[in-house]
Amino acid sequence: MNKKIFGILAAALLLSFCLCLAPDGTWADFGGFSGNSDYGGSSSSGGGGGWSGGWSGGSSSHGSYSGGDLFGAAAAGSLLSSDGDDWMLAVIVIVVLGIVFLNQNKKKSLQSSAPVYTAPAPVNRNLKPISGYLALDPQFDEAKLRAHLANLYVQMQDAWHDKDISSLRPYMTDAFFNQMDRQLDALRKARRTDCTENIAVLDTNLLGYWQSGGMDYLAVRLKSRIVSYVLDDRTGKVVSGDQNREKFMEYEWELVRKTGVLTSDGQKQTATCPHCGAPLKINASAPCAYCGSVVSVLNEDWDVSGMKGISQRTV
Repeated sequence: MNKKIFGILAAALLLSFCLCLAPDGTWADFGGFSGNSDYGGSSSSGGGGGWSGGWSGGSSSHGSYSGGDLFGAAAAGSLLSSDGDDWMLAVIVIVVLGIVFLNQNKKKSLQSSAPVYTAPAPVNRNLKPISGYLALDPQFDEAKLRAHLANLYVQMQDAWHDKDISSLRPYMTDAFFNQMDRQLDALRKARRTDCTENIAVLDTNLLGYWQSGGMDYLAVRLKSRIVSYVLDDRTGKVVSGDQNREKFMEYEWELVRKTGVLTSDGQKQTATCPHCGAPLKINASAPCAYCGSVVSVLNEDWDVSGMKGISQRTV
């Protein structure tokens, strides 16, 4: 078969597959971690394990995450319909793409002069006890930070429902904010609304910290109880989730801050826009509300740099 025709066929099949799944695609809660199918299980709140896979968060300048799924593990699974035709089409697409992949690898293997690329070494995430962080920052207040993160979780859910997360920008790294906003843009285009109600943060637990590349990192385990469902904006009907069932969610967050910064009063740094002189509340970067210019400073407070879903249990 002509290679060009073969490529067009593969692309057409993939497009058909995506279009077939699009009407049933779901998002749920901030970042799309809750879905129709439960996942994970009971996990320990201590220790330094469980870092691989499933991260939603842009790569920081000091490392990258494995995984990084767009809709979250559960939501991605819910994209696959149980309808037989969808599964048959999925099999066809996988086979075709597999053949394309093998042909490309065969061609590359014949090019002996081709450069070999290797993945960068992973960031060292050997967690140290959070109690030891007081030696680095005597004003560090674990209880206050936990309360802040619990409140931030509620704010995140509300902003996700409103399909506008601009108010969250001071609390996220640029990479993570941009990834979440791109994901939210897909939700806007699909004309769907994620509704998260009866939010209760059950626990926030700081698992530990580590340092790398001039930055301090915290690992946080957050548990919540929510009611999560998705509405079609055009019909007002529930297309995913259940308004009458609760989900017990467990997440792992990664926070980052510049090494050497000490805890202050918890207020975001106030900067002045160099273009128009307006005051800005800023952490890493933020657009000026008056002239639209983006102003950047170094990380002076804890930012969320990544999230992953650990488990979901629906009752």
